[in-house]
Amino acid sequence: MTLPDFWLIVIALLWTGYFFLEGFDFGVGVMLKLLGRDNDERSTLMGTIGPVWDGNEVWLITAVGATFAAFPEWYGAMFSAYYLPTFVILVALILRGLAIEYRHKRHDDHWLRNWDHVIFWTSLVVPFLWGVLLANLMRGLSFGPDHVFRGNLLEVFNPFALLGGVFTVVLFTFHGAVFTALKTSGPIRRRANGLATWLGLPTVVVAVAYLAWASLAFGGTPAVVAAAIAVLALIAATAINFRAREGWAFLASGIGVIASTAMVFLAMFPAVMRSSLDPAFDMTVDNTAAGHYTLVIMTWIAGFATPMVLMYQSWSYWVFRQRIASPGTEHPSPTAHRDVSARSR
Repeated sequence: MTLPDFWLIVIALLWTGYFFLEGFDFGVGVMLKLLGRDNDERSTLMGTIGPVWDGNEVWLITAVGATFAAFPEWYGAMFSAYYLPTFVILVALILRGLAIEYRHKRHDDHWLRNWDHVIFWTSLVVPFLWGVLLANLMRGLSFGPDHVFRGNLLEVFNPFALLGGVFTVVLFTFHGAVFTALKTSGPIRRRANGLATWLGLPTVVVAVAYLAWASLAFGGTPAVVAAAIAVLALIAATAINFRAREGWAFLASGIGVIASTAMVFLAMFPAVMRSSLDPAFDMTVDNTAAGHYTLVIMTWIAGFATPMVLMYQSWSYWVFRQRIASPGTEHPSPTAHRDVSARSR
């Protein structure tokens, strides 16, 4: 294995970790409208992700930074083609972070409702655009021999990419519903479990449509295997959730997210960005990688920093592993009515 191959695997793992962790974050944001009946319940929902949501975004920052350092030409071409969508993603992530941090600053209904609207809509927009961008990595865009994008915005939002966006939204919403059932108790837990079961069927249907199209049209045998694992995992998650085994259901839905993300990188390898004009214009691992010395330095830094990040995040999830009680339950948690951003301080 060459260093460029190694760093593509690292970047794929970073994106996979981000979608697994931030996927249920976005799903919980959608739950604010689907499950939260009043401000107390919505605060309880936000309590499930309050201590961990910002740590989950570290995976995104690291993935983008690693792409910039290890594959600068891929980074430049990708973000020039995706300039407007990535700008919208950046603004939405900023607004979402502000909403999570500011919603508990005042206990005014109008104030809380407005910030909850922001969380809900940004939790839909960001996954949709991530799905569009990943779908185009497999499908390819009109890049010439100079790796300059020659298309327009309509090309980015093609039917296959739109289906990828819908799939990502549905997948993360299902993942978030299962996580909500896992992290809460009382009425919210029961409603989250029922909603996750109800969402299971459309999630599987959209997954079959998108993953089959992606793996068969743009990938080889490894991509087909990953797609099959994702579909089977989502079916298992739905069945297990129906039996109210939230821990195992969350594990299965997480495998569905992991396998779906892995399929993208397996489908496009050894390319990192395909050209729809001519396969000869594809950007590959070898022709977009940084110099050997840069990759060696990055490897040493990653070997030192990665264990520290993993230990810190594991500790955070262990500390905040308890369920959060719904308002009105017999033995509510003393922190159930607080936003977890305040609790984590």
